[in-house]
Formats: sequence, C-alpha cells, structure tokens
Amino acid sequence: MPRIQVGQYVNDMIEFLLRHLGGVFDGLASAATSAVDAVYWVVHTPPSGVMIPVFAVIAWLATRHWQLVVFTVLAFLLVDSMELWTATMQTLTVVLIAATAAVVIGVPIGMWAATSGRVSAVARPVLDFMQTLPVFVYLIPSVFFFGIGVVPGVVSTTAFAIPPAVRLTELGIRQVDQEIVEAAHAFGSRPRQVLRQVQLPLAMPSIMAGVNQVIMLALSMVVIAGMVGAGGLGEVVVRGVTQLDIGAGFEGGLSVVIMAIFLDRVTSGLGTPGLRPRRLWLRRPAATATSSSDSVSADHESADLEPTVAGAGDLVKGAPS
Repeated sequence: MPRIQVGQYVNDMIEFLLRHLGGVFDGLASAATSAVDAVYWVVHTPPSGVMIPVFAVIAWLATRHWQLVVFTVLAFLLVDSMELWTATMQTLTVVLIAATAAVVIGVPIGMWAATSGRVSAVARPVLDFMQTLPVFVYLIPSVFFFGIGVVPGVVSTTAFAIPPAVRLTELGIRQVDQEIVEAAHAFGSRPRQVLRQVQLPLAMPSIMAGVNQVIMLALSMVVIAGMVGAGGLGEVVVRGVTQLDIGAGFEGGLSVVIMAIFLDRVTSGLGTPGLRPRRLWLRRPAATATSSSDSVSADHESADLEPTVAGAGDLVKGAPS
C-alpha cells in the first residue's frame, strides 16, 4: 500500500501560512506579548505581602469558606518561602490570559451549537479530535508560527483549553427546562431574548463548570509549555527533570498543585447558585408580574408555576404586549 504523505501536507500548509500570513502572526504575537506584560505587571508589581491578602479576599468572596481562606494564606506563604513567587505569578499570568481567550472563543461557539443542530454535528468531532490529540502536538505549530517564548505557550494553552468551554456551554443550554423556554416564547419574547435572559442564566452553573475545566486544562498545559520557553513553574519543573534535581522539581510541582486548588475552589464557588449574587434576573417584584396579565397573576400564586413565571416574566419588558 502506498504511503500517504500526511506529514508533508502539514509541512506544506504551515509554510504556505507563514509565507502569506506572516504579518498576521507577527501582530498576534505582539498583542499576546502586550497582554502578558500587562497582566504580569498587575499581579507581580505588588509584593507578595499585598497579593496574598488579595487572594484570601477573593477566596472568601467566591466561597464564603474560612477554611479556603486559611489554606490560601498558608499555601501562598509557602510558595513565597520557597522563592517561587515570581515563577508562580508568571504561570498565573499565562493561565489567566489563555483561560480568558478560551472562554471568549468557546462559550459563543457552545451557544451557537446549542441553537443549531448542524453546528453541533460539525463541532462534536472537531472537539473529540482536539481532546484526544496529544498535548505535545499543540506545541509544534505554535513554535513554527511564533518561535520560542511565552507566546507559543499562550497560544497552545488556549487551543488546548477550548473544548470544555464549548461542550459544557452547549450542554447547559440544552438542559434548560423546555417549559420555561416555552413560557418565555408565550410572552412574545424573541429567540435572542430567550437565550440571553432565560437560557444563559439557567445554564450558568454548567457554563461555570466549563470555565473551571478550562482553567484546569490551561494550568496543566502551562507546565508542558515550559519546554518551549514559556517560563513560570513549567520551566522550574522541566529544569528539575532535565537536571535530575528532585527537590526543585518537587517544589515546582507543589506550587502548581497549590495554584490548581486555589483556582479550582474559586471558580467552583462562583459556579454555585447560592453564592452567585447575580441571579437577580430570575427575581421579579410581584407588582410587575401581576401587571402583565390577570391570568399570570393568578397562576403566580401557585408554587408549582412560580419558577416559570419568574424566569419568563422578565422577558415581557422587551416583548410586544
């Protein structure tokens, strides 16, 4: 059987892109570098004595658990005592930028897939391919397009972390109770209003779970990206492995674990309905609800129909009466 030159086709495609879109990649590299520098300045300029209380406050606001606050303070004090504060802030910078980019790209695609069966059918095999592709493969095109440094680390980390945002956003929207959606349509709401004011708020726990997974994947990929000069804790771990320095490698890995626990608990807390202060869109004053129609006013008194009226009632404000 003749050999199919798949690798040669990929090489030709990369050379074609570099030849014709080199300026675009240079612009992306410049933008990514500027973003990394800005975020790194924000998290690293204040001393650790300032940032650790900030992290503790974030942990309290996200979870309302004093145990996590104590863990945050003690854990980051340990990181500082191991002289890995700078490397930890470098890793945090890359994780924040890559996770933000992955969410900005993935959530709209998930929303589109949830409202279109064709998009969902196309996206599913692509996401399967991305999630089964070995993580090291993401580094190869990034290095070709952007060279060695922090930019290929950010790009490869972003691409690696996109699938959970798409999948869990689509899943959350599709799992919204259809009775609530039908009630919103019955009030005359347009599809975009239903998506924005009913489905997205109710799907928020699933979307936040996707954000959590995005951050975890980004953190795991950042360590591997240390092999291409992304710096941070990944470089510490890689140096410990290549130089057989078990102590340095363990300290770098421990710092990664500390950051992973902190980010996981914070994002999980933000995804808990009881702790999100923002579900005000599902609340509605009784006077407004009763003014929409007499029948709705009567049904609103029933406990069984209260969630439906509360979820769809807000849409009447922008709908034709």
